[in-house]
Amino acid sequence: MCGRYTITVSLEELMALYFAEDATAPHPWRPRYNVAPMQLVPAVVSDGSRNRLGLLRWGLVPPWAEDEKIGARMINARAETLEERPAFRRAYRSKRCILPADGFYEWKKDGKQKRPLRIVMRDGRVFGMAGLYETWTAPDGRKIHTCAVITTAPNRLMADIHDRMPVILRREDEALWLDRSVQDPERLRPLLAPYPAEEMEAYEVDPRVGNPAFDDPDLIRRRTDDRRE
Repeated sequence: MCGRYTITVSLEELMALYFAEDATAPHPWRPRYNVAPMQLVPAVVSDGSRNRLGLLRWGLVPPWAEDEKIGARMINARAETLEERPAFRRAYRSKRCILPADGFYEWKKDGKQKRPLRIVMRDGRVFGMAGLYETWTAPDGRKIHTCAVITTAPNRLMADIHDRMPVILRREDEALWLDRSVQDPERLRPLLAPYPAEEMEAYEVDPRVGNPAFDDPDLIRRRTDDRRE
């Protein structure tokens, strides 16, 4: 699964990277070192003519849901069942988004303990996780815009850490993923493969990352042997 990630670059960098207009107002932007479910996260969507960068709440609430609390259980969507699950199949066809990140966290079992690792690109670049989004209308008329991260089978690096990983899109595939006119699963399915392991690396980080109350630069620093308890 994917339950924590980081996006530490500036808003201007994200807008330039995705050729996107800013739709985040009135929410202030700041680097995030410990993004957690049910928080507002930056997302890129296409309106058919241009990309827009806005904020979605992480935890997808389907339009037919009776209660928005279901979102806490819908932070991830398995690539293998997108076409079958009622919660995701409509969004898979026409409401796809990109969730920019520069790292994600996973916990590796080490005996009876679990060590938090941050997984990044070797060159440190921002990457796009494939996502889905929906809009849910509350009984009082409020509209809540939510999203989920799509996960797939692990690559060689991740297989030693966890049995799932987020779908990471290649830059050349991002336009296709965002194109709402493309609704044929046959064209989209190849994009959901595990990202090449040789382009990624993992390193141990501060255990504080397990608590979403912490969100500071120290969380992403490499943890050396003499700093372990």
